[in-house]
Amino acid sequence: MRQRSFGPMGRKVPVIGMGTWNIEEANRSAAVAALKRGLDLGMSHIDTAELYGSGAAEEIVAEAIAGRRDKVSLVSKVLPQNASRNGTRAACEKSLERLKTDRLDCYLLHWRGAHPLEETIAAFEDLKREGKILSWGVSNFDDADLDAALKIAGTRQIACNQVLYHLKERTIEHAVIPWCEREGVAVVAYSPFGHRNFPDPGSDGGSLLAQIAKAHGATARQAALAFLTRRDSVFAIPKSASVRHTEENAGAGDLVLSAAEVAEIDAAFPLGAKRRSLPMI
Repeated sequence: MRQRSFGPMGRKVPVIGMGTWNIEEANRSAAVAALKRGLDLGMSHIDTAELYGSGAAEEIVAEAIAGRRDKVSLVSKVLPQNASRNGTRAACEKSLERLKTDRLDCYLLHWRGAHPLEETIAAFEDLKREGKILSWGVSNFDDADLDAALKIAGTRQIACNQVLYHLKERTIEHAVIPWCEREGVAVVAYSPFGHRNFPDPGSDGGSLLAQIAKAHGATARQAALAFLTRRDSVFAIPKSASVRHTEENAGAGDLVLSAAEVAEIDAAFPLGAKRRSLPMI
């Protein structure tokens, strides 16, 4: 599993990690087994949030990482309605309790809401000083939001920006990825297969993915992950609630596409025009 420096932290994090959105809807024992298998395969970046299953996903993660916490880069997120200075602290402490840990490697604002960013960032800095989080970041921030956060926090404080990114949704390539690369902020792609929107094998794009994957002894989904993480700034966190899917996702961790293959996928799934607002799900 390839690893890269994760934003200004300097800590090495695997290119392919594990997301947990909706994981609480799966069979619990299967979900825990999938997460444990991912850790076995080097997928030590686990992302969760208080939103997911109203905390149930965090409890599943806690079960999966029991006895292995020091080998995990653990990320959770605070809901915007909870992101006042005091509310952020309270939300973090509840997440820590559900996760059965004393710290988060990174804590994110899930999306920008009504509470002033100044309050949320001040809370993040309080939590860092107390050792309850090691770093902080944001999610679903466009370049204007990132500018606002940078103005408050200063340089080399924002660890990552977690955003929607898949073959049919590449809006972040216009401005968000360049902004993050310029400021040393990691980009974390959630829902990298789309939400029930992965290219059909019978489509032109799906056929191309299968062809490229076959040349590497890989699968179409592995080829898609390799394309999305082709830039050193980008990480991906596909969700899996089965060991088989987790193993497939992990297989993308060492897959590197040629320049020609990247160009072919780029042409098959055009970037399109920049949207006025950043999409999210």
